[in-house]
Amino acid sequence: MVKFYNFDIVFAEVPDQTTLAVNISECPNRCPGCHSPHLMQSVGEPLDEEAIALLLDRYGRSVTCFCFMGGDARPAEIAALAGVVRRLCPSMLTAWYSGRDELPDGVDPRAFDYIKLGRYVESLGGLSSPSTNQRLYRIAADGEMEDLTYRFGHNR
Repeated sequence: MVKFYNFDIVFAEVPDQTTLAVNISECPNRCPGCHSPHLMQSVGEPLDEEAIALLLDRYGRSVTCFCFMGGDARPAEIAALAGVVRRLCPSMLTAWYSGRDELPDGVDPRAFDYIKLGRYVESLGGLSSPSTNQRLYRIAADGEMEDLTYRFGHNR
């Protein structure tokens, strides 16, 4: 079962989108310097179809993208939940911020419109750092992943 700790409406996670960023708990990555170490614990409430429907009912007209922030312990479930978002709100874009360096086996990138990959390495910084190892991709209908990391203020 996927659990979420909290959420916020953000503007910088996905370029050109007003995003409902939902923070998923039980992160297995244990990145040194993590900005949200509390999300390593099993905290929060179940993120299921009912919870997603409530979030979309409340915020769906204010946002253009639903972003799963984490979920690396259960990537197949995150992909399935993205399908729930698309079914309940077909115009809503979906994103997944993963701390994995590669897309997990069995996860079709087409489950999402955007995917961020890359563990957090404190010395390299996050997506806005010119030295980051992390990448944000836009996913095409055929599953091709276009690197959009340059949109965070640096050239690649």
